[in-house]
Amino acid sequence: MFLFDRVKSLDAIMATAEKKGLHRSLGPFQLTLLGIGAVIGTGIFVLTSEAAQKAGPGMILSFVVAGFVCAVAALCYSELASMVPVAGSAYTYTYAVIGEMMAWMVGWALILEYAVGASAVAVGWSNHAVGLLHGLGWEFPVPIRNADALMAKVELFFGATPSAEITKALQVGGWINVPAVFVTGAATWLLVLGTTESARVNALLVLVKITALTLFIALTLPVMHAENFTPFAPTGAAGVFGAAASIFFAYVGFDAVSTAAEETKNPQRNVPIGLIGALGVCTLFYLLVASGAVGALGAQPLMEAGKVLSPGSAEMTGRCALIGTGAAQPLVCSKEALVHVLDTIGYPALGRLVGLAAVIALPSVVLMMMFGQTRVFFTMARDGLLPDKLASVHPRYRTPHVVTIVTGIGALIAAAVLPVGKLADYSNSGTLFAFLMVAIAVMVLRKTDPARRRPFRTPALYIIAPMAIIGCLVLYFSLPLTAILVLPVWGAIGLLVYFFYSRPRSHVGRGIQL
Repeated sequence: MFLFDRVKSLDAIMATAEKKGLHRSLGPFQLTLLGIGAVIGTGIFVLTSEAAQKAGPGMILSFVVAGFVCAVAALCYSELASMVPVAGSAYTYTYAVIGEMMAWMVGWALILEYAVGASAVAVGWSNHAVGLLHGLGWEFPVPIRNADALMAKVELFFGATPSAEITKALQVGGWINVPAVFVTGAATWLLVLGTTESARVNALLVLVKITALTLFIALTLPVMHAENFTPFAPTGAAGVFGAAASIFFAYVGFDAVSTAAEETKNPQRNVPIGLIGALGVCTLFYLLVASGAVGALGAQPLMEAGKVLSPGSAEMTGRCALIGTGAAQPLVCSKEALVHVLDTIGYPALGRLVGLAAVIALPSVVLMMMFGQTRVFFTMARDGLLPDKLASVHPRYRTPHVVTIVTGIGALIAAAVLPVGKLADYSNSGTLFAFLMVAIAVMVLRKTDPARRRPFRTPALYIIAPMAIIGCLVLYFSLPLTAILVLPVWGAIGLLVYFFYSRPRSHVGRGIQL
């Protein structure tokens, strides 16, 4: 049956990649720092207001739920990463265990994780950059600083009821997000040139992010008010899980720990310490930041006729515009939530510093996500599933310039016209599918190849992996309907590409050994 045929053996994958042995030098502390640096810097700066609109103060629980699902998924990821230390991520693991077609679907879904995720971070950076310029006294032109008016037009086209909120969104919104286009284009250009972050620069950016969040926590926790936590979960369990599904995006990046398994001393012990340590520290930061934001300002969602307004919608944009700006604006309306909280409680200068930290740190996340996408595409092209041209290397810069430019154009278009919350949700749908497949793959491989060396073994696998599968499914079905539908629609397009182009050209199918 074609659904599970064409399994590429682990030995063939290792031979194709021709990876050299890596020196084991990383201990638990270094792994934990690596994970913290990879995780913090996206969702907490960008999605706090989105989570508040979905769950109110209950978003504090949402961070715990999302962190737990990431932890059990990451433990499954770590076993496969230690066995197959090659490019391609979940795509490669699925190819080795379940077969080519499902591997293709995972690789196709990873486009949502990496390319669309890069777009989401770019829009978050744009919001902070525009806010920083405003704080310095310079207003970025409204028509080119977001695409809120364009989204209102789209919603009207698809049958939305004209309202005062949508009318206001048309009046105050923009038509294209030029700052997001700029940062995405810059990341693409740097990747073509081959510019990479040095360990020293990356460490500095981690310090910037941690310092900014610590400053926020120190200033907001002393001014918390208990009444701001009531009602705690105004949208019920559905809201808490819906917010968890969105802020799952804030944890993506933890696989940096699992993919370092081959460079880790005593990986059986140190990988889970680094993994759970990084997720634990990040979750603690997120809980403290969320508690500070809710306690200092309140976080009740905006509603219309008993229904919660959808974050990123034209109605939400218009309602927020009708409420006003400055201290009158609720947390759920802010495009730079942490800065807004500090402004409102009397620390505008320090708020600008937090905004500056986001402006400095987030471009590196765009760069890393786009780099991850090019790696997946490159591996798929190397397997014959995508055109060979995508795997071509620039004669001067020695980078996969074609696939980088293609990725950059796609990410740039998405960043130009879509709001950050929708992009994050679309990205999460692909990520959750990939993690679910990894959890399945690690259990299958335990049965089909039990004797293979595993530098790291997932503890209590038949408890952990099913929990990861259930967690991924719960979060997926907690996403907004459009984000739920994105995955099967995108997958259907992928299947057409697979059967009409990729399957006939597959190296495994044609018996080509590289």
